Amino acid sequence: MTNDVVNRRDAASALTWLRAQIRPRTGRTLVGVDGVDGAGKTTFADELADLVRECGFEVIRISMDDYLNPRSVRYAQGRTSAKGYFEDSYDYQRFTDEVLEPLGHEGSGRYRTAAYDLDSESEVHSPWRIAPDDAVVIIDGMFIHRDELCASRKQKVWDISVWLEVPFEESFQRMAEREEKITPDPEDPGNARYYQGQLLYLQSCDPAHRADIVVENASPHAPVIN
Repeated sequence: MTNDVVNRRDAASALTWLRAQIRPRTGRTLVGVDGVDGAGKTTFADELADLVRECGFEVIRISMDDYLNPRSVRYAQGRTSAKGYFEDSYDYQRFTDEVLEPLGHEGSGRYRTAAYDLDSESEVHSPWRIAPDDAVVIIDGMFIHRDELCASRKQKVWDISVWLEVPFEESFQRMAEREEKITPDPEDPGNARYYQGQLLYLQSCDPAHRADIVVENASPHAPVIN
C-alpha cells in the first residue's frame, strides 16, 4: 500500500476495493478508518467488517471511542479548548499498549477492546482476549492519522488506512441530530471546541494525504473513493 497518490472513491466501490486488498497473509492486518466527528466512521467500519467476514476472515472490531480519557483529562485545558479537544480526548498510550502493539505484526495477540465508558464516565477493564495470528483488525476513530498512531516503535501501524471525506456542514448536521449540545452550524461559537479542534488535526496531520484511500462519504448511501 502507498499513500503517495490519494485514491478517491465512493463508499460502495471503496468497500469492494478494500475487501480486495485484504488477502490471506502471515500476520494480522490492521485497518484504520478515520474522519471528522459525524463522518460515518463506525457505520463504514462495521460494513467493511461484514464484507471481510463473508470472505472467511476472523475480524476484530475496535473503536477509539472506547479509549477516551477521563473527563478531568479531556477538559484539563478548559471546557472550550480546541487544543484540549485535539490533544487530550483519547488515551493514546493505553490504546497503543492494549491494542496496537499486541495486535501488530510482531505482537503477542493478547489485547483488550475498551478502557473507558463515556456514558458512565468511568474506567472499564474489558477482558483480555487472544487474537488469531491471521485476524483482520478494523479500528475506527478520530485522529488516528496523528503522529503517535501512524508509527509505533518507529514502524508503520496501519496496513490499510481510510479517510472519510465529509464537509463540516454535513458532519455537524449529523452531530446535531444525535447530540443536543451541538448545533448544525460548524462556526457557531458553541461548537468552537469541536470545529477548531478538528481543524487543528487537519492542518497539523493532513490525514487525507496520510491515508491509503479517501472516501467521499457526504452521502453515506453512495460513498465515493478518491
